[in-house]
Amino acid sequence: MPYIIDGHNLIPHVGLHLDSPDDELELIHLLQEYCRLSRRQVDVYFDNAPAGAANRQNFGAVTAYFVRRPQIADEAIRQRIAKLARTARNWTVVSADRRVQAEARAAKAQALSSGEFARQIRATLQARPSSRDGDGLDEQEVEAWLELFRKR
Repeated sequence: MPYIIDGHNLIPHVGLHLDSPDDELELIHLLQEYCRLSRRQVDVYFDNAPAGAANRQNFGAVTAYFVRRPQIADEAIRQRIAKLARTARNWTVVSADRRVQAEARAAKAQALSSGEFARQIRATLQARPSSRDGDGLDEQEVEAWLELFRKR
């Protein structure tokens, strides 16, 4: 089941900082690893896109949508849910916003809080195969990710 995620809601839950100039890119990299391990697709929405920046960028299984003012990510996500219509039931929406969660559920989509999804990411990263299997990160890389999560 693919995900629609409010990126700025998720950033602090995965141990990243909203005041970091690279917070969005750091989250995208983390989501790429999650998608690789879970074989899922993610569409992540970010508020306050800079003028002249692309509205949409593909990063493998992660598609990032950069929402320009006056619209905000919550509105863009609600519009996306509405456009999905009956197929919304095939998606999971991740947001801290209760209105977005309620609209997702009303459309028959799954809804997760940002905190719940962050725990899911942690569990997936911790369960990855060791590098001895020729796949995944080595132990130092795993420890670096875990340390990043512990900082939140």
